[in-house]
Amino acid sequence: MRRGLLALTIAVVGPLLGCAAGGDDAAPTTAPSASVSATSSTEARPSATPSSDPAGAPRLSPSQLRRELLRMARQDQGLPTKGPATTDLQRQQRLAEILDQVGWPTYDLVGKDGGDAAWLIAQHADLDPDLQKRALRLLRAAVADGQASEGNLAYLEDRVAAAEHRPQRYGTQIDCTQDGAVPRGGLLLPGRVDQLRRRAGLEPLADYLDTMSSVCSQ
Repeated sequence: MRRGLLALTIAVVGPLLGCAAGGDDAAPTTAPSASVSATSSTEARPSATPSSDPAGAPRLSPSQLRRELLRMARQDQGLPTKGPATTDLQRQQRLAEILDQVGWPTYDLVGKDGGDAAWLIAQHADLDPDLQKRALRLLRAAVADGQASEGNLAYLEDRVAAAEHRPQRYGTQIDCTQDGAVPRGGLLLPGRVDQLRRRAGLEPLADYLDTMSSVCSQ
């Protein structure tokens, strides 16, 4: 596990992958909650779907795309899959092709587990910050349409902010210190962080940091 910026969350990644022992396309028993509106932004809202289909990339059916996303997410976590192994860079390149083809993989297209898998790949696309920011814009639009998880959006918002050395809105990306887990770069709105986390379906920050401090000590 990365000791600087912890990349995973027990609450979100665990349900996505830990229940998929039945195969690459096994669905999780639970998924992150996303029942409220997207985080406000001054950016112009992009469409969650592309205006054109790029040439050269394989075009899959929704069920094929879901299975591919789930397989890549399991490989991201080092779990066994039936398909060929892929590297971080290959998964990021493939996600970029998928975003070109379909925009953000929505609930209607690939189901909640497929959307969570796409988020996991984007969340860990640290080798390509531009891809992370592009995914963030598309994910934000999908959340606004009720087609993606606001919890996932919170994690990716924070991931991009932490990578750019900006304070986080939700405090999801942490450093392990001698005093336990602390949000990297501080908080943008400390007095409102639990309200924002609650809107995103996340537990109170203190509880989250307690959990992550236990992870840090392992």
